[in-house]
Amino acid sequence: MLLSALLVSLSGMAQISNSKTVTIKVNGNCAMCQSTIEKSGNHKNTAKVSWDKTTKMATITYDSNKTNTNDILKRIALAGYDNEQFLAPDAVYAKLPECCRYERDLNPVSKLPQKTMEGKREHAPHHGTSAAHDAGKETNQLKAVFDHYFSLKDALVNTDSKAAAAHANALLKSLKDVDMAQLPAEEHRVWMQVMKDLISEAEKLAAAKDIAGQRASFALLSNNMYTLSKVSRLSAPIYYQHCPMYAQGKGGQWLSRENTVKNPYYGARMLTCGKMVETIQ
Repeated sequence: MLLSALLVSLSGMAQISNSKTVTIKVNGNCAMCQSTIEKSGNHKNTAKVSWDKTTKMATITYDSNKTNTNDILKRIALAGYDNEQFLAPDAVYAKLPECCRYERDLNPVSKLPQKTMEGKREHAPHHGTSAAHDAGKETNQLKAVFDHYFSLKDALVNTDSKAAAAHANALLKSLKDVDMAQLPAEEHRVWMQVMKDLISEAEKLAAAKDIAGQRASFALLSNNMYTLSKVSRLSAPIYYQHCPMYAQGKGGQWLSRENTVKNPYYGARMLTCGKMVETIQ
């Protein structure tokens, strides 16, 4: 069993090119903490985090050409866990389950929420913003993500591979720009579950060589977008729709701003193939 675990571990590390490994203290208490710390820090083929709840030490292996320890530790802090570089946002820490509220004994130079809020206050007078406006921004953290998703869906409906790639890149940027510290508790919880897969599929879609590859990634992307939509604060209803014929009868789902079916998997060939499954308010 130990040999098998070692082989699995080595296999996971082998996928990371230009790898560097560091060990850094990350606060936490339990197995639930371990799961969240590792999921928030991990990124497919780019970063792998292994956290020990006894020593409170995280072993981080990462591709030094694609990321750095600051980016990884910031993601972990934004999930609620203080580390040697960043303190978690107070509001996120306060929403951790009771068993996960560790003793906050670290004193790094960066504390994410204070830095973020100071920046907002410094710029507020120049834009005439108010506290109410800043509060409104919190509810719109995912607006750009959904906007670019719908533009991507429309490009696939039109069988426009070039436009789909452009919208996939815009979607990818909007995903990386999300300020997790500003997400309400339930959105934050689901965001942490789907973020890595959303980014991965957006990257694959942007790099796909043909419309068929784009549509295959869009199907996986849409499953996670649906999960996210169920907890998001939407300004208008959106519609969850299903094509039973896609992928040799396995089916494919998507989200739409229109209740009329316009199929992104077949475009003009079978534009109205599909049905309404759910209206999400």
